[in-house]
Amino acid sequence: MRAPLWAIPHADATDHAACLAAIRTGSRSFFAASALLPARVRRPAYGLYAFCRLSDDAVDDAQARDRPAALARLAARLARIYDEAPSDAPADRAMADLVAAHHLPQALPGALIEGLAWDAQGRRYETLSDLTAYAARVAGSVGAMMTVLMGVRDAVVLARACDLGVAMQFTNIARDIGEDARAGRLYLPLSWMREVGLDPDAFLADPVASPALQALVARLLAVADALYARAEAGIPGLPLGCRPAIRAARLIYAEIGRDLERGDLDSVAIRARVPGRRKAVLMARALLPLASIPDHTAPPLAETAFLVEAVAAQPVPVPPAWWNVPGQVARVLDLIETLREREGAVPVGP
Repeated sequence: MRAPLWAIPHADATDHAACLAAIRTGSRSFFAASALLPARVRRPAYGLYAFCRLSDDAVDDAQARDRPAALARLAARLARIYDEAPSDAPADRAMADLVAAHHLPQALPGALIEGLAWDAQGRRYETLSDLTAYAARVAGSVGAMMTVLMGVRDAVVLARACDLGVAMQFTNIARDIGEDARAGRLYLPLSWMREVGLDPDAFLADPVASPALQALVARLLAVADALYARAEAGIPGLPLGCRPAIRAARLIYAEIGRDLERGDLDSVAIRARVPGRRKAVLMARALLPLASIPDHTAPPLAETAFLVEAVAAQPVPVPPAWWNVPGQVARVLDLIETLREREGAVPVGP
């Protein structure tokens, strides 16, 4: 799906360079996989990543007492993007362009902001389903948005993209247990912890890699691996040129789990990582055809269904045919009105 010829971009080359820099420094795994995307998808994907990174940092970097205000500012920025009057920041302008070009439902980035609000509240998650609802917002929403950027709005493919996002978030959680605990954050299901005799508050006060914790890491990675397998079934539903990048992301993130296993599942003292050489091997593997395609028709997870439904609820408008003179005249008039509104707008900083 390409932007229409009459679209007026908000972002310029400098903005796109800033978005590229954000992903290059913010996520080496995503940056490596994104190199396999076709250019028509890569640029908006960088804009999407930059906005997601900006959103996360805006909340995470704020003092606890200031986080409600930071969230309110973030919601206002998103509203300006959908009003086609983005704030004066590269990520906002790039996001406004991809929203207009790809008819991205506001519920998807809105879900991301909701997940960040849960972080700001310091929520803990009693069950795996509760944790999945969180992962759906902060990561499943990104999978759904990336799928829309690729021009795919099929419900089954979107469900598999959400599976991939949730799996990646579970891998992040398994990898970052020690780092999160030292920052006062805890994402493991509380019911799981109690089952193995771990007291959540005591663990936060003194995080150690006990056999009980290692068992929980293995359990969470097993759930993630099952979701990676489900997600792989959706890759053939993507455009041919996009498949290697998404498969590379799936392989690289799953490999973080394998590195955790090689380190005796100690995610307190050691941060698992995938070396550059191993990433290169996995990216080469991603270029090969799938050996077999598992069944892809499973319904979405109950916790991610709202994301799939949000895309279905916003169909892509069909532009008037070139021979429809009245329709094309209306397009030109809309364009002129848009130009006037932008010329009269006063830039607002982030």
